[in-house]
Amino acid sequence: MEIKSVGVIGAGQMGNGIAHVMALAGYDVRLNDVRQEALDQAVALITRNLDRQVSREKISAHERDTALARIKTTLDISAVGETDLVVEAATEREDVKHKIFESLGPHLRPNTILTSNTSSISITRLASRTDRPEKFMGFHFMNPVPVMQLVELIRGIATDQPTYQACLTVVNRLGKTAASAEDFPAFIVNRILIPMINEAVYTLYEGVGNVKSIDMAMKLGANHPMGPLELADFIGLDTCLAIMNVLHDGLADTKYRPCPLLTKYVEAGWLGRKTQRGFYDYRGDEPVPTR
Repeated sequence: MEIKSVGVIGAGQMGNGIAHVMALAGYDVRLNDVRQEALDQAVALITRNLDRQVSREKISAHERDTALARIKTTLDISAVGETDLVVEAATEREDVKHKIFESLGPHLRPNTILTSNTSSISITRLASRTDRPEKFMGFHFMNPVPVMQLVELIRGIATDQPTYQACLTVVNRLGKTAASAEDFPAFIVNRILIPMINEAVYTLYEGVGNVKSIDMAMKLGANHPMGPLELADFIGLDTCLAIMNVLHDGLADTKYRPCPLLTKYVEAGWLGRKTQRGFYDYRGDEPVPTR
């Protein structure tokens, strides 16, 4: 299965990064979203990020221009079905993902590979609702996509070897490293990372430390580049909560119970950087702890 064209569904934080690296690696990209505004913002952000790579001499101006020329945006999901590989990067809600694959189904080529950038949802379950579970797998990029080197490849119970091999070839062409994960809730990275963040929120909730002391302790005491609460804001508190719920529901273990304070922040709409408030308030010149 030779991949020449890639469809990316969802032009948000992850989708625009996936489109960026795919185009830079030489793939023709069709970037789809339900809003034209989201597509326009994605292209503007990709352009800025490519410009930054040029200024840092990571790529040439010619490589930037060629990559941008490879990205075509569309509101029509049927155009995505004409590609060799589809990467779904929509919001982390299973019902939304099922609807996307259902609407995409009639427009797919016979050999098109379907993948999801989900950070936690069952690949087997997503695949079972499509007409090609053997050509479906998890293709989980880390955020920010152009910077992070890891991609988790997750096989569902029906995923065949040619599909896995084709996706592995794409990861290698991107210059990234693949980690193969089994299809269990949250896979490898988030199975370890998000419960750590949830425990940091419990530490805050129980008054063991405040936001600043918790983040400082992990940065200086464990040599983490970002504190867990700062990282939660970067990921999005709604995403962290969604993954904790997937772990709690999927593994039926009380150790994965989401912290009530995390739930409270999400209920308030304080989702982190993307809403300007989370465990830090980002509306001023410097982030200020909110607790």
